[in-house]
Amino acid sequence: MKKLLWLGLVFAAAALPATMAEKTAGLKKLDGYFPLYWDEKAGKVWLEIGRWGEEFLYVNSLPAGLGSNDIGLDRGQLGDTRIVRFDRIGPKVMLTQPNYGYRAVSNDESERRAVRESFAESTLWGFEVAAEDGSRVLVDATAFYLRDSHGVAARLKDAKQGQYHLDPTRCAIYLPRTKAFPKNSEVEATLTFAGEDAGRYLRSVTPSSDSVTLRTHHSFIELPGPGYEPRRFDPRAGYFGIQYMDYATPIASPVTQHFLARHRLKKKDPTAAISDAEKPLVYYLDRGAPEPIRAALLDGARWWNQAFEAAGYRNAFRVELLPEDADPMDVRYNLIQWVHRSTRGWSYGGGVIDPRTGEIIKGQVTLGSLRVRQDYLIAQGLLAPYEEGKAVNPAVEKMAVARLRQLAAHEVGHTLGLSHNYVSSARNRASVMDYPHPLVQLGSDGVPDLSDAYATGIGEWDKVAITYGYQDFAPGTDQPKALAEILNEAHKRGQLYLTDEDARPQGSAHPQVHLWDNGANAVDELKRLMKVRAAALDRFSEKNIAVGAPMSTLADVLVPLYLGHRYQVEAASKVLGGLTYTYALRGDGQTITEAVPGDEQRRALTELLNTVKPEALALPEKILKLLPPVPPDYERTRESFASRTGLTFDALAPAETASQLVFTMILHPERAGRLVQYHARDGKQPGLDEVIDRVLDATWKANHPPGYAGEVQRVVDTAALRAILSLAANDGAAPQARAVALLKAQQLRAVLKAAVPADPAQKAHFAFALDQLRRFDENPKEWNATHPTEVPPGQPIGCDAGDGPIW
Repeated sequence: MKKLLWLGLVFAAAALPATMAEKTAGLKKLDGYFPLYWDEKAGKVWLEIGRWGEEFLYVNSLPAGLGSNDIGLDRGQLGDTRIVRFDRIGPKVMLTQPNYGYRAVSNDESERRAVRESFAESTLWGFEVAAEDGSRVLVDATAFYLRDSHGVAARLKDAKQGQYHLDPTRCAIYLPRTKAFPKNSEVEATLTFAGEDAGRYLRSVTPSSDSVTLRTHHSFIELPGPGYEPRRFDPRAGYFGIQYMDYATPIASPVTQHFLARHRLKKKDPTAAISDAEKPLVYYLDRGAPEPIRAALLDGARWWNQAFEAAGYRNAFRVELLPEDADPMDVRYNLIQWVHRSTRGWSYGGGVIDPRTGEIIKGQVTLGSLRVRQDYLIAQGLLAPYEEGKAVNPAVEKMAVARLRQLAAHEVGHTLGLSHNYVSSARNRASVMDYPHPLVQLGSDGVPDLSDAYATGIGEWDKVAITYGYQDFAPGTDQPKALAEILNEAHKRGQLYLTDEDARPQGSAHPQVHLWDNGANAVDELKRLMKVRAAALDRFSEKNIAVGAPMSTLADVLVPLYLGHRYQVEAASKVLGGLTYTYALRGDGQTITEAVPGDEQRRALTELLNTVKPEALALPEKILKLLPPVPPDYERTRESFASRTGLTFDALAPAETASQLVFTMILHPERAGRLVQYHARDGKQPGLDEVIDRVLDATWKANHPPGYAGEVQRVVDTAALRAILSLAANDGAAPQARAVALLKAQQLRAVLKAAVPADPAQKAHFAFALDQLRRFDENPKEWNATHPTEVPPGQPIGCDAGDGPIW
């Protein structure tokens, strides 16, 4: 009996968890927000938990990336930001994410509980207690950290780059970046993904495509304390923000609540017109950026201090080099990171944001290093800077560096909470949050002038936006009234905010809101820019590349020059069926909507059609003779013009590409629908039938010159017909828009059948078009015997979302 009792006591003792001291003996302790213990022999990370039910932030990120824009797994890429908590249930510890999308902002616990119990939470992980000491426990967190937290395998699959899975034998904790700080604990892991059938993007950036090794990072971050005051979102103010449904709001009030995303910033003396900040905002630049890039990035990012000065702050915004011993993943550092990829891609601003309030805790900018080289290439095409025996024209690098300053300011602006403002180019470049196209003038000698290619300093709208978001009002101020007054005064000065959905070229309607454009009037700027383009093409020669460079590389320089008007085409096309509007609130006095006058729409169509004339699109013979096939170890890429002539440069492909861009914009399905409706409402507006008639008059019904110019015209004709038939076959287009397009195609068929061209080339051209129309009648979905050439990318390659913030 005594023996059985003794055995029972032994088994009971064995079932008790070990003490913390016993379990961590001999382990390396990293003391911080959540203490960590490193077991060198086992390769394990143990996590000490003593904060029960206390919410904190969990952020995962990718500190060492893949280097492919198309796949999108960049160095420094932030993942999700989640509010989480630890709950203990017997021998288990749960990491739980509450649902902050649905709340009851109320002092009544019953109200709050009703919402909590109505919507699901998410348990992200379960841990087993391995040791405990009072309220503190120790868990083995190794498996939590050595998992695909960033969704790498899914990203590779979605990008059609192969089937990959984690190989546990090639995964380990990355100790150099596993650290603990007073307000955050950081763990980094090296993960290897094994797989096969790698796609070409993956093969191009990995030494062995069956083994992809990246690093993921996990951050547990203390939530900020009290003192931050959320600021109500106003759609006219130019900010991103947070939103949630608050079920405690009165019935007469909206249930969805909106607040700005912004940093915590307060004046030492809010009653003073100018005051120091209690704690300035400091951003740190990645030391990996070389000169002269480093100086340009520091300079451009520092422009934001001008906006904070306009808001009444003194020295509230600083930019410094990241200290050499600093960990860039430390939440205390707002970071501007210099990232390399295999092809040029988007830059973007993101950060860590408190989902409860909208407070930005850490700003993080990712700048792609190849963007500057594209600007250099643009300047190279414009200036022909390589005079034999002379230094390269310094204006080329000067323009590229000027763009970097603007880019740094732009992306930092996102991390301050600001959205794109694409109407600012029509307001004398009023915001760095626009996408700027280089402003190229023609000198008196006919040579392109880049001295004012990019604006310097912060814009007038940016000062308005920062004042709205960051002004610290004196006690007793009627804050809603004061904030409204900031925007009202700006609107009186002509300063407006219109953003992404209003600017995208396909389907959007505002005549002044575009990407990569210039000028207050899109039509005037297109006309002016075509003169600049013609002057630069007239000067194009071997002097556009360095002595010793393969002559075939002239074709690479030619692409952005020849298509230098592409974005202004997009801008001018939005005048057709255009609608001027604002984000008006009831009673604020802003213009709500106003159609673009019919005469202005017709003028836009005239200038658009001028861009597809043979004299605008045909390349001079002197240029064509300078473009040989690429030599060994060089290759055409998607940045090159396509070719239907094999290795040789296709003299018609640029014209096909340019005309394709124009006609797909003019006859975009949503624009076509607006043309139908606006003409029905106001007969002075051009209708879709008028627009297509003018397109056909400028193409199929126009006189076709002999020789090369005639072949260019025939390429343009084909692009126009393709756009008309594509509209007629588009299931998503308005029925009447499709009907008009179909009627015009049938009318063209009658014209072509009746024509008796003497030129054999023109006869063949008409016969082929008639066959295309016949094929369309038989099968509208499969009529196109010759698919259009692929247009070289203009915007940075990769992410479809552009360079907006990624929170």
